[in-house]
Parts: sequence; structure tokens; C-alpha cells
Amino acid sequence: MFNFSKILPKTATNELDSPKIAVWAFILFTALMTWRSIVHMLFESWGLHGIANFVVLTGDPDPMPVIYRFFSLWGASQLLFCLVCWVVVFKYKSLIPLMNVFWLIDWGIRLFVYPLIRVDVGMIGTYTTDNTPGIDGAPVAFGITAIVFLLSVANKRNK
Repeated sequence: MFNFSKILPKTATNELDSPKIAVWAFILFTALMTWRSIVHMLFESWGLHGIANFVVLTGDPDPMPVIYRFFSLWGASQLLFCLVCWVVVFKYKSLIPLMNVFWLIDWGIRLFVYPLIRVDVGMIGTYTTDNTPGIDGAPVAFGITAIVFLLSVANKRNK
């Protein structure tokens, strides 16, 4: 049923021997992550305050330009990974299972590691006015990436 050797194929080709829904689900997830990356990179103040619910910090000098810069750089690194995923979609579909492993690691760290090492950052009232979508959505995103991964390593049904 599942062929985990698809994670590291001997040759990278533009063929994925998995159900077509594996490719389409990967495309939809990558599109959503690309949009998120663009917001983080280009609309950092809106993304940080309007979406992520972080409060504006004050001080002298104003700390927000530096915070926006780091938030924007984070979006740029996310976008870079999304661009790699888009190259895979258009040229190397056989690498979709490997890209899904990377998405699983990314969302798994957000879900299982960060709550253990960064408990203070998500505290509502100190730095945020509400949970960030990344906190609330991490279980859903991890579940989606797990399903998309399993679809990508599934064998096609013979008809």
C-alpha cells in the first residue's frame, strides 16, 4: 500500500507513481504556504499585528523596525522553500514525497518542539492579544501534511 522508498528516488523525474490527488494536494498546500510566505515577507507589519496578533512594542529606539525585518526575513526563507517546492511541482514530481517530509518536519517542530522551548512567546497578554494562526493551526497543518505525505507514498490502485 505504501512505498516509502519514494522518499529518496534513485532518479528525480517528473513522474510520481502515486494517486493524482497526491500531486494536487501538494500543489494546494504549497500555494497556501506561498501566500503565507509572501504576507510575512512583504506585509510584515500587517502579518505580525493583523494576523498573528502580536502587540506593538514601544521603546527608544523603536524596536519594531528590527522586528519587522526579522519577520520579513522569515517570510523570505519560507518563500525560498516554497520556490523549491514549485520547481518540484513543475520539473521533479518524483521528489514530492521528500518535500512532504520537510513540511512534516517544519510543522512537527512548530507543534511538538516549540511549545517546550518557547512557552513564553505564545503567552496571550504579554506579547499577543490572541493565539497566532501558527499556534491554532499547527495541529491542522501537521495533519494535512501527514495525509499529503501518505498520499504521496501510496501506490496507485490498479484498474
